[in-house]
Amino acid sequence: MKNLLIILALLMIASVAIQAQEVPPPANKPDIELTEDEATLRINQYLQVVQDLERRLNDANVKVDGLKAKLDDVNKQLRDCEEETKNLLGATDADIAAFKQRLGVIENKVREMQRLSDSQLADRQEEVMQLEADLNELRKNKLSLIPEFYNKIISLAKDIKGLYREKKITTYTVGTWAENRDCLWNIAGKIEIYGDPFMWPKIWQANTDQIRNPDIIHPGQVLQIPVKGPKSSEEIRAERTYWRMKKEAQAENDAAVQPGVN
Repeated sequence: MKNLLIILALLMIASVAIQAQEVPPPANKPDIELTEDEATLRINQYLQVVQDLERRLNDANVKVDGLKAKLDDVNKQLRDCEEETKNLLGATDADIAAFKQRLGVIENKVREMQRLSDSQLADRQEEVMQLEADLNELRKNKLSLIPEFYNKIISLAKDIKGLYREKKITTYTVGTWAENRDCLWNIAGKIEIYGDPFMWPKIWQANTDQIRNPDIIHPGQVLQIPVKGPKSSEEIRAERTYWRMKKEAQAENDAAVQPGVN
């Protein structure tokens, strides 16, 4: 009986403690429906969140201040390095400004040409080559060793390489042998055509309607020029047939000029 009374007493104490415990209202309960005690608890929750955020903000500000100090130190080291570099190169601020301006002119021209179409670029290859020559001239200047300029020059060199285009030649008008030395071999060897005389069968096979013998072409003929690329199987076969017939004709000619055998 005594033990039972003790248990009952403990249960009553626990019940009172549970009732006295502050239990926050459900998070989805609207503010307008809160009791005074629940509203007080919710306000305290918000205050706790605000305090936590303020503490985290203060910690972040401390870290930011530390990073700013490091950045200031790095910038100072960079300025000292730049000043030392200028002294080593024997350059003045005016020299650096003039170099920067020249580099900027090239950069602007490169950006302008990057907006052109392939056909437009093909017509302005001399300008591209001049840009490359101007940049190479700047490269010879000791100021190009300054990191700011060095990295930009490397980048511009790549950009200029990307501006080169081959002008597409679709037709070619045959000139005279005396003035132009035009034959299929020489025409194929022209830089603006194929840059490779061994590609002459491509021109021959594209113009069989007006070239029966590839050894003979006439001034004024307008020849179709196929797109640059490897010889096709048909062009290779035609070339082999041509050389075989040349060899047979040469053998017959040699036999004809040999003295008779008694």
